[in-house]
Amino acid sequence: MDSVAEAMERLRELSARPAVAELARLFADAGHELALVGGTVRDAFLGRGLGGDDIDLDFTTDATPEQTEAVLRPLGKTLWDTGRRFGTIGVRLGGYLCEITTYRSDAYDGTTRKPEVQFGDSLEADLTRRDFTVNAMALRVPAMVLVDPTGGFDDLLAGRLRTPGAPEISFGDDPLRMLRGARFRAQLGFDLAPEAADAARRMAPSLEIVAAERVQQELAKLLLAREPSAGIRVLVDIGLADQVLPEVPALRLEIDEHARHKDVYEHSLTALDRALELERERGHEPDLVLRLAVLLHDIGKPATRVIEPDGGVTFHHHDVLGARLATKRLKALRFDKATIEAVADLIRLHLRFFGYAEGAWTDAAVRRYVRDAGDQLERLHILSRADVTTRNKRKADRLAHAYDDLESRIAALAEEEELAALRPDLDGEQIMSILGLSPGREVGEAYRFLMEARLDEGPLGADEAERRLRSWWSARG
Repeated sequence: MDSVAEAMERLRELSARPAVAELARLFADAGHELALVGGTVRDAFLGRGLGGDDIDLDFTTDATPEQTEAVLRPLGKTLWDTGRRFGTIGVRLGGYLCEITTYRSDAYDGTTRKPEVQFGDSLEADLTRRDFTVNAMALRVPAMVLVDPTGGFDDLLAGRLRTPGAPEISFGDDPLRMLRGARFRAQLGFDLAPEAADAARRMAPSLEIVAAERVQQELAKLLLAREPSAGIRVLVDIGLADQVLPEVPALRLEIDEHARHKDVYEHSLTALDRALELERERGHEPDLVLRLAVLLHDIGKPATRVIEPDGGVTFHHHDVLGARLATKRLKALRFDKATIEAVADLIRLHLRFFGYAEGAWTDAAVRRYVRDAGDQLERLHILSRADVTTRNKRKADRLAHAYDDLESRIAALAEEEELAALRPDLDGEQIMSILGLSPGREVGEAYRFLMEARLDEGPLGADEAERRLRSWWSARG
């Protein structure tokens, strides 16, 4: 963590930027308080996230939403008030997304997690209702006064996640804060204070009152963080995963003295770490679909585990079952359809490569691999490589070289045959014209016949494709 002086200088520089300075002046001229709050202040002390002009800025004020609108009106900017019932008015200013929220002192009913929104009149009281002390610091602007009523700075120094008040009250107000603790472990590397971890362990079942969409958003942020496997460990160790992602703790298969298979849970987290390395090496941004697929790729194993008479362990068809289980879980968490389908496809395909490693494929098999992966091919490359977590260096090297060879084969065929747009030599319109058909089932059958020929033999050319098509049609009678 940077020194206080360095952090304050960074905050001073931020507050001097035109957008922030203009807001501070407008609120001060109107007789209202304004303070930067939450993650912006925390990250200044951590030396992260304040370098560019595209960051979001959170402010808090004693002005009501109506008064905030009046203060902002001279800017001539479009305001949005979708968060009005929670006291939030937003404006985009100088490239920043600025959200200004009235001081709050909410009350919760403890059953539905729907707060009775109550506006407060004190910055200090507003800060004490926040999730963790490291997020409960504020910088008054333009005065540049740091306000830290709950000891957030000391907790930053200690790398500790502590609630401003009793954790039972904080988590009772909003159980999602327990998930947020795991997410901050993944993002910041901080540990939950023992009393917070104990309270979360006891109160994990209360997550059932939290909307699935809010849980999904927290899980997505956790997985896109710097160290997602650390956050997953918190979820599992405390028992939160049993409530929101039970398939993951179920991977901790018992290891008996006869079946000496590796712990699938540890393998999955190791694979997740490896996938992050490959993302960076291959020049990709953090990818939620990929990380979900890697984390969940073996969730079909517990239900398919069989100990054979010779003491070996098998998990036949765990790829197929895993895809179904992932689809069910991600639907329950309200992930979007495209994400769910992509994750399921990757899990369903994640074992295909190992057939290649056992014996070089024909060109037809490589084409089918590309065809089946579709637009998930690059993610499948990373998942397949990350899935190799063996400590046997000879085996790991053999599999790595095999996948290098497969990617080289794909690249060579792609250059020769335009694999990225893999399709038959004749399209549907041409098929109907040649065979005198109208749109219908038979056109689809003909198309699939030509696609199989394309996969088996590569490009045929239009003339040869027509000859094959006519011969196939004639043989059908």
